[in-house]
Amino acid sequence: MPLKAQPIRRQAIVGLAIALLPLGAALVWSDLRTLQEREGEVRGEAKSVAATSASYLNQYLDGLDSLASALSRNPVVRALRTDECSVLFGEVLKEHPLLLNVVLYGADGAVHGSGLVAASALEREPAGGSYVAAVLHSGRPVVSDLSTGPVSRKPTIVTAYPVRGESNAIAGVLAIGINLERLQTIFASTPLPEGSVITLTDRASRILARSLEPARFIGTTITSAPRELANVPDTQVATGMDGVTRIFGNAVVERGPWLVSVGIPRSVAAARGRPLWRRNFIISVVGIAATFVIALWLAGRLRAQLIGLQSAAQRIASGDLTPPAREKAANLEIGELQDAFITMAANLRETRDALDHQLEQERKMHEALQSLQRQVVRQERLAAVGLLVSGVAHELNNPLQAILGTAELLESHIEIGPELLDEVAFVKTQAGRAREIIRNLSRFSSQQSGPPSPIQLREVIAEVVQLRRRDLDAAGIALDVECASTRPVYANFTELEQVTLNFVINAQQSIESAGRQKGRVLIRLHDAGRKVRLEVLDNGPGVRPEDEPKLFQPFFTTKPVGKGTGLGLSVSYGIIDSYGGSIGYRPNEWGGATFFFELPGGDAPSENDDRSAVLHGSIPPRV
Repeated sequence: MPLKAQPIRRQAIVGLAIALLPLGAALVWSDLRTLQEREGEVRGEAKSVAATSASYLNQYLDGLDSLASALSRNPVVRALRTDECSVLFGEVLKEHPLLLNVVLYGADGAVHGSGLVAASALEREPAGGSYVAAVLHSGRPVVSDLSTGPVSRKPTIVTAYPVRGESNAIAGVLAIGINLERLQTIFASTPLPEGSVITLTDRASRILARSLEPARFIGTTITSAPRELANVPDTQVATGMDGVTRIFGNAVVERGPWLVSVGIPRSVAAARGRPLWRRNFIISVVGIAATFVIALWLAGRLRAQLIGLQSAAQRIASGDLTPPAREKAANLEIGELQDAFITMAANLRETRDALDHQLEQERKMHEALQSLQRQVVRQERLAAVGLLVSGVAHELNNPLQAILGTAELLESHIEIGPELLDEVAFVKTQAGRAREIIRNLSRFSSQQSGPPSPIQLREVIAEVVQLRRRDLDAAGIALDVECASTRPVYANFTELEQVTLNFVINAQQSIESAGRQKGRVLIRLHDAGRKVRLEVLDNGPGVRPEDEPKLFQPFFTTKPVGKGTGLGLSVSYGIIDSYGGSIGYRPNEWGGATFFFELPGGDAPSENDDRSAVLHGSIPPRV
């Protein structure tokens, strides 16, 4: 048979797979490292954009300061002329769309001008908030917390400035409300990846402005506890209120103080690293493919060099132990392998000669042992049956003949009444049954078993029951019979009777050795596929697991010395095996032992078979 390349190639592939494990680990490490680097880049970008956005907001607030300075120096404002101030503030709102309203309060807190309310309605507007009192008290600009505009009724932050009169005393307060719903337009020009968000929060973690869905989130509190903005990290990874995980960069706006947070989706880092991953993957695939081709090429060369060694091994396997001739080897390893083959062939030839001699000696010893074993088995069987026949037949046969003769004489007397005749008939029946048992013993003791023939195992069971019923009843052991098969088997009646009798005797001895108060033996006959199976079950102690492999070995027994020779199961094994059957043991549900044998079954007898009907009726009922 030629050398197959598949096993060598399979080994090459397995070796390549093992060698590629470090490469795979390196690729995974590289991918993770790339992701970390891209996330670092995104962190830097978010931090930079946050600082830029804070700068934009500071610039806007500086412009707001300039606007407030110009308005506070306007003569109309300094004189608190309500109608003219309202017109002026209305023009300011048109030019500054990010402003919600401009309101002028007097030193008494009354409204003296608003960009959103007509002069006739000013008297109905509420006074300014706490920021008005703060400006009047400190004389410096004040930035309010998040509140609702008193005129616009919208969320706003108010920057309040003092307005001084002609005597340089504070005559009023100029309040400029920022439209928080439009404040995010300051950051509109900031280039950010899709899904990014810029959020402005105060020290109470309330959202003041947001580049995405501002109307939904303005005024929402991110955290429950106030925070020190100086302690907020420059960058962090967090899940936003919209459920998106982002990498945030933070910058503080001292004017508020407020915190500008720029969040870039974490998936952006993975998207930026994906081209590098693809490149690494392509390089790895090309490298693996090249390595695979080289491995296959090397495996092919190794296969070609091993063909010669395979031929030598095949000659040795076929029985030709002549050492192969040494040929030029392709490398040192192949040369050493050739030397090993030559040495092996020479050693095998010497070993074979020694084994041939040893096997011949063992064959002769085995034949002698088998002959001795057959003789011992024959003597054991003859001794057991002879003892049984001589002890039972001799003692019972003559008294039974006398009983039968006397019963027949009594029947011949005319003066005997019907009741007495029935009793005499009963005596004759029982004496005939005893004579039948003696006849069975005599047939069992016969040494000429005869050739195999179709027999019914029901008949075998009936004979064994007749032989052992009285002894089992005396020992208090119940004997049950279950016959569910009518198929014949081809064997010798006496030999199968001997096997079944061995099983029943072993079951009885097992129960007696365990001291069971209520012993039970069940003989069960049924079909097992194409075979007929006979089982003998008992409720004894069973067989120890360590003894199971030795049950059918000659001379093995668990009985006390003098109680058994250990040949019964061994002889039974030989009988069943000679008919192409199988014999064995298994534990049963009672906790005891089940010994069984199976024999190939023939066709079941027909319903018109009178002999089958007789045999079926010969099975005694269950007790």
